[in-house]
Amino acid sequence: MKFEGRVEIHAPRAMVWTFVTDPDQIASCVPGVQSIEKLEGGRFKAHAKVGSGFFSAKVVVDVEFTEIHEPDDATVHARGHAPGSALDATAKMVLTDGAGGSTVVGWTADVTISGMIASVGEGRIDGTANQGIGQTFDCIKTKLEA
Repeated sequence: MKFEGRVEIHAPRAMVWTFVTDPDQIASCVPGVQSIEKLEGGRFKAHAKVGSGFFSAKVVVDVEFTEIHEPDDATVHARGHAPGSALDATAKMVLTDGAGGSTVVGWTADVTISGMIASVGEGRIDGTANQGIGQTFDCIKTKLEA
């Protein structure tokens, strides 16, 4: 599955960069994340609960910044496992200056889900993912535009 979007945040690029590249900060905005474990070398482990309705699962996701060009762009790779399921994702974000001192965050994500979670159907996963992405960016905007 592929996802992409663009969000304008009314905050300076340096502030947005610091927020979106800090595992603790970004995790505070991602629905379902229960804890973050920082590892060496720009890697971290996220413990989360994912799903909707009657189906939910605990997932552990290993995340690594594979490319960082401060304060312009970053690429992350995530690989996660839940009982009977797996997730593999690569996401890239590009920050550019917007009007009036704002920052525009353009992003893409390529996600592969297999196993039991995938059996609920791509349409349901797509809808749940888009809702979570929207909530994440709403939270980021609220925290940075305050």
